[in-house]
Amino acid sequence: MKVVSLYRFLDLKDPETFRKQLKTLCDEQGLLGTVLVAAEGFNGTLAGSEEAVRTVMDWMRERFGINEELDARWTDASEAPFRKMRVKVKPEIVTLGRPDILPHKNTGVHVDARRWNELIADPDVLLIDTRNHYEIEVGTFPGAIDPGNDSFREFPEFAKELAEQSTNRRLAMFCTGGIRCEKATALMLELGFDEVYHLQGGILNYLSEIDAAENKWSGECFVFDTRVAVDRDLAEGGYVQCHACRRPLSLADTQSPDYREGVSCPLCVNEADADRRARLEERRKQVALAAQRGERHIGPKT
Repeated sequence: MKVVSLYRFLDLKDPETFRKQLKTLCDEQGLLGTVLVAAEGFNGTLAGSEEAVRTVMDWMRERFGINEELDARWTDASEAPFRKMRVKVKPEIVTLGRPDILPHKNTGVHVDARRWNELIADPDVLLIDTRNHYEIEVGTFPGAIDPGNDSFREFPEFAKELAEQSTNRRLAMFCTGGIRCEKATALMLELGFDEVYHLQGGILNYLSEIDAAENKWSGECFVFDTRVAVDRDLAEGGYVQCHACRRPLSLADTQSPDYREGVSCPLCVNEADADRRARLEERRKQVALAAQRGERHIGPKT
């Protein structure tokens, strides 16, 4: 099936009505995934047949009077990376903690995948990865700055400190699908930076556009679904996800004595209290029993 990530910053006057309409259409088309809706637009990932996804995208274009094709990142999956279809109304479609920052009003310069390599090769350009630290550990562009964030909401503090050092520098920013870096560049413009660029369509679009000989990406790319990460060919990568802390785990991590599937990993073994570990252990047992019966266990969130 196709897995499609897309977003659009725009003025959405009635997010709740749009949420209901979109959920109904996605259910009718048999799609799975998650879409966030806010006054600033929509952002999400849909999984299903190409025809069904295009039906929803065409409806979005018509509803908002968008003449061009929606910018989307298409990848393939052998099985559904989501369990259900969720459409939620939020204060922001990507949580920077600044709903007043509106990229469709003012944002950085989009740079396509072909021009990106030239831009980041310039030694005067400061390359910034706007994603979370655990995503960056899976892969990034060599030389990129890691803001050290556990969530995008922490990015404004990094941005403020950078601006206090100097705003007289060129910035190149990127993220998975383009949405975080687009909002981050809008913030940088507010803070006084003049030359701010971001990778159009994000890492996923770059990997789909650039051939192996010119590809500057190092490692894999974390994605927010059951695939965990994709490689440079956009095929499912070699990472799994810790059920306890949701962080991506390499093969070496899963071979650690601190790794217990569904319970703990080397990154969180000292974080959970005894009660939570007991709940996770019980869930692990229920999952194993369900597997023996040929069923899939879906229990309460832990």
